[in-house]
Amino acid sequence: MAAESLVSFLVWCTLLNYAVLLIWFGALVTAHDWVFALHTRWFNLSREVFDGIHYGGMAVYKIGVLLFNLVPLAALSLV
Repeated sequence: MAAESLVSFLVWCTLLNYAVLLIWFGALVTAHDWVFALHTRWFNLSREVFDGIHYGGMAVYKIGVLLFNLVPLAALSLV
């Protein structure tokens, strides 16, 4: 695979992953109470635990995007 194609692929992956992250954040900000009510039907969670799980999940997702998309993209751009 040509380096230009790989760079284009990683740019699109990064953009799509950040779009998912923004949608996740937007859904929690706009519909927090509804999402919380939906999850507490299945699990016994307090608001603090629920918020912590989502905050931690977003952090792990963001680190994954950085490690698997942005770092290879930067390395290819430097080469």
